Amino acid sequence: RLCREKTSKSVYAMKKLKKSEMLRRGQVEHVKAERNLLAEVDSAYIVKLYYSFQDDEFLYLIMEYLPGGDMMTLLMRKDTLTEDEAKFYIAETVLAIESIHKHNYIHRDIKPDNLLLDLSGHLKLSDFGLCKPLDSSNFPNLNEPDYTPGKGAKPLPDNTSRLTNSSAPKRTQQEQLSHWQKNRRMLAYSTVGTPDYIAPEVLLKKGYGMECDWWSLGAIMYEMLVGYPPFYSEDPMSTCRKIVNWRSHLKFPEEAKLSSETKDLISKLLCNVEQRLGTKGAHEIKVCPLPWFYTVHPHFSQLPA
Repeated sequence: RLCREKTSKSVYAMKKLKKSEMLRRGQVEHVKAERNLLAEVDSAYIVKLYYSFQDDEFLYLIMEYLPGGDMMTLLMRKDTLTEDEAKFYIAETVLAIESIHKHNYIHRDIKPDNLLLDLSGHLKLSDFGLCKPLDSSNFPNLNEPDYTPGKGAKPLPDNTSRLTNSSAPKRTQQEQLSHWQKNRRMLAYSTVGTPDYIAPEVLLKKGYGMECDWWSLGAIMYEMLVGYPPFYSEDPMSTCRKIVNWRSHLKFPEEAKLSSETKDLISKLLCNVEQRLGTKGAHEIKVCPLPWFYTVHPHFSQLPA
């Protein structure tokens, strides 16, 4: 909700957190940590926390008000972005992620809903665990196939049904886009949430680090340019299985007409942790694929977080 400071008349966004609910969910220490992070991080790409206070019943966080809406709404309105538009927003998201990683913090929930836009159209990362957490207990236990030569499962061939009805016709890009947009907002506010941007190592619950945020960046980049997330399915469980089996499911529709540089960058984000760009730091993304960002940020590698 919005609030106004009486003396300055400045407008802020207020988050009101019920203490009893925080206790019930075991979120007290987590919320404290989030509040401290917001108070410490000083970045143009992170939503600012101005005040925090409490009464007997509630904790109040007075945040920067961003009137430009969020990336989810923008994508629903535009369907897809041009490559130059995506470059601008992805570059600023890289700087936002870099700024929190410098404080040894992992966001874990980067998605279009949490990318807010200010009055000038610049992007700021928000909702550091203060929004509804994804309830992973509703998802199935998942196992990652072993693709080591001579071991375990092999990637499914392209013409093989993958966790879906083999008789189900393959959707065109436009049909998939229409279906995604029809369900997008409902998924965002469901009790389970949407797993579309979560890295496979997080779903597998086998330990993860800051690199999981770079997977989320790749999924968002794909959605910006194609119109829907790379592993979207009609139900969250199928999406989770597709993410874990990403080798068989990461496809680039021909209709999207993505450049080879774009597909290369996405593929280097949606991949194994060991090969994923950003695993050794944001500089890997800021420097290695520099030609992709050059048209909107010629000096991107030198921009501070």
